[in-house]
Amino acid sequence: MEEQFKLTQEDVDILNTNKGIKAILSKEPYNLERALRYVKYEKKLKKLQIELIRLQSWAIEKNERIIIIFEGRDAAGKGGAIRRATERMNPRHLRIVALPKPSQDEKTQWYFQRYVNQFPKAGEIVFFDRSWYNRAVVEPVNGFCTPEEYEIFMEQVNDFERMITASGIRLVKIYMSISKKEQAKRFEDIKNNPLKQWKMTEVDERAQELWDVYTEYKKKMFQNTKKGTLLPWKIIRANRKTYARIASISHILKSIPYDKNKKI
Repeated sequence: MEEQFKLTQEDVDILNTNKGIKAILSKEPYNLERALRYVKYEKKLKKLQIELIRLQSWAIEKNERIIIIFEGRDAAGKGGAIRRATERMNPRHLRIVALPKPSQDEKTQWYFQRYVNQFPKAGEIVFFDRSWYNRAVVEPVNGFCTPEEYEIFMEQVNDFERMITASGIRLVKIYMSISKKEQAKRFEDIKNNPLKQWKMTEVDERAQELWDVYTEYKKKMFQNTKKGTLLPWKIIRANRKTYARIASISHILKSIPYDKNKKI
């Protein structure tokens, strides 16, 4: 028998606010536990967003260059997490980069070059919604690169990241991890929502079928990073979007030694 959800007086006070009432009424059937969880999430998110503004102010003042990359399976919530992280920050000093497939000219260049072209200037933060790690997982799984190109990437990527950090750029790597069942559920939501259908690609359509192959290459990517003994991945369980967003922002704040007492 499931334990019945019990409200504390603090919970009642939270739900008896405009935000609490709105959360209760926003979705049927009404669910007090879900509404309470969402209001607490919003409160926590606001505090973290204030800290991100403080971090950004510090970065601007100190001419810091920061790269934050988000990787993960299709529909893992990378874009949503980036939006929550950046929505209160100064847009003049940040960029969100989600590169399309390479052009014919880019295919003839050094693989990393088009990503280097997007690197931050002094005082800027760049968020990559997928990054050079496309070649570690998405490309080999879907046949978008040759086995030789994949091997060259795996040999070069750790040295590439050493060069990035040695040049003074701060690099944070986040991997959003979801279950196969959750991915299928999110794909169904995308297909049934006219406002989201544009997100579905041919690669997405094959993601469930190729789940185990993705897993194999994902494991190789993590192992290669460990072998390089540099810049480990932060793996975030992302089946619950609100948890994943809080966890990813918290990790960014922990990873960069900004002035936590700086006035904003």
